Amino acid sequence: MRVSFHRHFDKDYKKCSLKVREQFKKKLSVFFENPFDPSLENHALHGEWLDFRSINITGDYRALYHHASDEVVEFFAIDTHNNLYE
Repeated sequence: MRVSFHRHFDKDYKKCSLKVREQFKKKLSVFFENPFDPSLENHALHGEWLDFRSINITGDYRALYHHASDEVVEFFAIDTHNNLYE
């Protein structure tokens, strides 16, 4: 599996605090080992985010991704739960 980052994700990531960025790096490491590790709370989304999945970064922050191809996962957004789903 290869991971890429959409420019929208990069823009969101730069706005995150250092604490959130460090936590994302830790969660990404877990994601590489096992995308469905229980600590990630990985789940499918619906509605506006159909075809995307969400992983838990902190209590409030989520990272959204989708499968760009069979071998590539693309992270698309990272933000607070409220900002992503309002």
